[in-house]
Amino acid sequence: MTTSMTRRAFCAALAAVPFGLSAIAHAQSDYPNRPIKLVVGYPPGGPVDITAREMGRVLSESLGQNVVVDNRPGASGLIGNEIVAKSAPDGYSLVAATSVMAIQETLFPKLPYDTAKDFTFVGSLVSAPLLLVVPNSLPVKSVQDLIALAKQKPGELSYASPSSGSANHLAAELLKTMAGIDLVHIPYKGGAPAETDLIAGRVAFTFATIASALPKVRQGQMRAIAVSSSHRSPIAPEIPTVAESGLPGFDAITWYGVLGPAGMPTEITMRLNSAINSALQAPALKEKLISQGLEPMPGTPQQFVDFYKAESAKWGKVAKTSGAKLD
Repeated sequence: MTTSMTRRAFCAALAAVPFGLSAIAHAQSDYPNRPIKLVVGYPPGGPVDITAREMGRVLSESLGQNVVVDNRPGASGLIGNEIVAKSAPDGYSLVAATSVMAIQETLFPKLPYDTAKDFTFVGSLVSAPLLLVVPNSLPVKSVQDLIALAKQKPGELSYASPSSGSANHLAAELLKTMAGIDLVHIPYKGGAPAETDLIAGRVAFTFATIASALPKVRQGQMRAIAVSSSHRSPIAPEIPTVAESGLPGFDAITWYGVLGPAGMPTEITMRLNSAINSALQAPALKEKLISQGLEPMPGTPQQFVDFYKAESAKWGKVAKTSGAKLD
C-alpha cells in the first residue's frame, strides 16, 4: 500500500469518527424508541411480579414506550439476573432485582455473574417488612415469649422459610443470633406451603411477607407478634417491631430495585431513574403499593449502590455468625 493510499484511508477513518459518535449520542437522546423488557426472575402473580407490572404500567406512560414484563422464574431469581447481565447495555433489558441478591453473594458458592461488575444500578423501588407470625396453638404473644420458650426448649422449636437463602430465612437467623437461641430451620418450596404448615402448628414461627400473611392474621388463622423492619408498617401500625419488643437494632426487610447490564450510558440510566422516582411519587401508584405493605424507596443510582453494599455486608455477617447454610 502506498503512502498516499495509507493517508487517504486514515483520513477516511478519522472522518467517520464524528459520525459514529453522533449516531451513538442520537441513540441515547432518542431513548427509548422501542419497548423495554423488564425481566422478573419469579413466577407471575407473586409480589415481585405484581410490583414490576404496576411499575411497568406507569413507566410505559411516562417513557412513551411499553415496558413489557418477562417472567423467567428459577433459582431464586438467578436465571433472570443472568439473562440481563449478559444483555446489551442499551437500556432495553432490565431486571427487577430483590433483596435475595445481597444474600446470595454470601450463601451461594458460585454465582454466574459478579453483581458489582456485571450490572448497572438504575434505581431502588420499594421496601417491605416481614411479619413474624406464630400458630394460634403456640402459647406466645410476643417476641419475648417466643425467645423464652426457645430457651426452655433449645433445639426443639422449628421455623419455616419459603426457601433456603431467602430474606425470610436470614431474618430468622438474625433473630436466632441476637436472642442467643437454638432453632431448627425447615425450608419449603414457597411461602404458601410454609404458611399452611404454620397454621397447622407443624412449625413454631415464620417470617412471612406482610401482603400474604396479614389477611390471614386478620381472619384469625395465625397470630402476628412483630414486624421485622425498624419502624412499624403503615398498614399494620398496631403490630410492634422486633426491635421495640426486646431486640434493639433488629432490622430485616425485603426490597426490590431495577438493574441493567454493566456499561449502560449515564444518560439512559438517569432517564430511567428519573422516571422510576416520578412513578413512585405518583399518588395512585404510591397508595396502591402502600396498601400491599410496600413502601416506596426512591433515590439516586449511587444511593441504591450504597444501600446494596450495606445489605450485602450485613447479611454476610449474619450468615457467618449464625452458620446459615443452603439446606
